[in-house]
Amino acid sequence: MIRRYLKERGAWISFILFVHGLILFIAYLDQSLSLKQVGYPLLMTVILFCGFLIYRYYKETSFYKQLEQYDQYEQLSDLPDGETPFEEVVETAFEEQRSHLSQKYIEHRRQVDHDKDEMMAWIHEVKTPLTTMSLVIDRLDDKETKTALQNEWLRIHLLLDQQLYQKRMEFIENDLYMEKVELERLLYEEIRTFQNWCMQKGIGIELELHELMVQSDGKWLSFLVRQLLSNAIKYTHSGNIYIRSYVKNEQTVLEIRDEGKGIAEQDLPRIFEKGFTSTTLHNEQSATGMGLYLAQKVADGLSIRLCIRSTLNEGTTAQLLFPRRNSFIELTSM
Repeated sequence: MIRRYLKERGAWISFILFVHGLILFIAYLDQSLSLKQVGYPLLMTVILFCGFLIYRYYKETSFYKQLEQYDQYEQLSDLPDGETPFEEVVETAFEEQRSHLSQKYIEHRRQVDHDKDEMMAWIHEVKTPLTTMSLVIDRLDDKETKTALQNEWLRIHLLLDQQLYQKRMEFIENDLYMEKVELERLLYEEIRTFQNWCMQKGIGIELELHELMVQSDGKWLSFLVRQLLSNAIKYTHSGNIYIRSYVKNEQTVLEIRDEGKGIAEQDLPRIFEKGFTSTTLHNEQSATGMGLYLAQKVADGLSIRLCIRSTLNEGTTAQLLFPRRNSFIELTSM
């Protein structure tokens, strides 16, 4: 701050030095004036000027030091009060700009909320004809056509479901209801959703459940499992999917392992990034880059640790590590 202040007052200092130099030069030219006669007044003015500079430094920089340390997220009332006319100009401009930005943010937030409400309403409206479409597809006799339509219907259903939960994600803490969830029932319901897709691709799903109950939110946990199962089926063209549950280090672990394409080692650090698909399968049209991103967000909301291990062309293992038993009280208090 001292260096900046001296730079700001450089014109003052230069002017004083110029005047003193001019007086000394005149004293040098004028033989009637001795350097001792002008030296003492000049020395006094230098001392007084230095004292004046020090006083003005503390007087003028106090406001700007507070402004420099001011947190932009604090209230406007926390702004330092300007004492001089120029400080008042800065304070007024700052407050007007902050008020303008706050108003723009409120308007933007209102528009975002409105768009979100319209999107959620649209998704709910679309689900009605989708349900009707499913009933119509079930009545078809041509098995090949029926299977193809069921797969496309499932894709639309999953994308709408993904959008719906993505819009709700912001308020996941307010929507949680922690209870004992029966894993076997939850998994069978989700597997039933993908039954036709698995049959078409010749994929089998094997369950080995040693732990049958977990403490979580059933609705959000279903969505989380749905995302992991969808990914496992999508990228598996032959082989099986293995689902296990067990207890390790006092934590319930739900493991979903597939024998699909796997994930390249260089992609693993980025798989939870929004919109990231793959560097090895970058032209994969069906990839949205949202599945694992949303899965991670939901897992965080449920206090579940989501771990992904994978080897390219060998398969992927997703593990859900539920909170330890002594953390259940904290979860159920949500």
